[in-house]
Amino acid sequence: MTHRQIFMLGIESSCDETAAAIVVDDKRILANEIASQIETHAKHGGVVPEVAARAHLEVIDQVIGDALTKAKLKITDISGVAATAGPGLIGGVAVGTVTAKAIAAARKIPYYAVNHLEGHALSPRLAEDISFPYLLLLVSGGHTQLLAVAGPGHYHRYGTTMDDAAGEAFDKCAKAMGLGYPGGPAIEAVAKSGDSKSINLPRPLQGSPNCHFSFSGLKTALANKLQQLGGPDTAPIADLAASLQAAITDCLADRTKKAMLRFRDEFPPAEGQQPVLVIAGGVAANRYIFNRLQHDADTAGFRLSVPPAKLCTDNAAMIAWAALERLEAPDKLDFAPRPRWPLDPDASPPPGRGVRQ
Repeated sequence: MTHRQIFMLGIESSCDETAAAIVVDDKRILANEIASQIETHAKHGGVVPEVAARAHLEVIDQVIGDALTKAKLKITDISGVAATAGPGLIGGVAVGTVTAKAIAAARKIPYYAVNHLEGHALSPRLAEDISFPYLLLLVSGGHTQLLAVAGPGHYHRYGTTMDDAAGEAFDKCAKAMGLGYPGGPAIEAVAKSGDSKSINLPRPLQGSPNCHFSFSGLKTALANKLQQLGGPDTAPIADLAASLQAAITDCLADRTKKAMLRFRDEFPPAEGQQPVLVIAGGVAANRYIFNRLQHDADTAGFRLSVPPAKLCTDNAAMIAWAALERLEAPDKLDFAPRPRWPLDPDASPPPGRGVRQ
């Protein structure tokens, strides 16, 4: 009997990328289209939610059309439609979910409300053959978490940020140093010519017994150093960038080492099997961070896996794939968008305020 291919349309609009993708159930990505708003938000030094929502609304139909054209398919060929339903900027999330629901209702096909974090969490399985369970470091502009991924819908959070995410710290510090937006790539580029040991910056929570993160104090420390050194026009920006990147990397590595020990205890690998550490999210594209975590994973006996860059940053292919991972469990059309949507709602909150989910 011939297998009928499943073509899943994915839509992502939770922040500043309007994206549409078509993924087949055999893991082929037929299209992965993105309309970026980086230039729009760069002049503001960060994402403006109202501006982002309007931009999503203006281009979403075109992006979906481009994806269908790239895949050489018609809307009638689509088997199901998935959209990011949270967490994220609620205006953008609403644009994507309303569009997806309209397509699902008109075509009478299944609708999948996908958790944006789950899209990142499951994306490595789209890129390569990775079995459950695995350890995930999710590190992006909005989130920094360590999770044991046991299967779709089954997550055990080891740690999360108590304030800013790592990517947010990169963005805000880059803005303070006059390096523009997005901050992560700008800091990584400038840091190559800097001395990472020249400026002393704190490593918040380093050595603590848990796996939680905190980056707001580091951000404040850099701002103070910048002021002491005369501001962005006179301060050694390359040295500041290199020192900041090293401090953030040390924080990520310290918590991840603790998480690897905990994961191995909770999920002992079968004989001859090697546990897997996955890094996902936009910050995973930073080579300095990757090299450090590669070394630490090797030392701990873990295999390190990082999805291709196109699947690390926000994209719709991961949203389509997350839906394919639970193909037989679609959602109802009255599923409401969620600005906050933790992967592990039963996890105890870390100490502190302003916990990111």
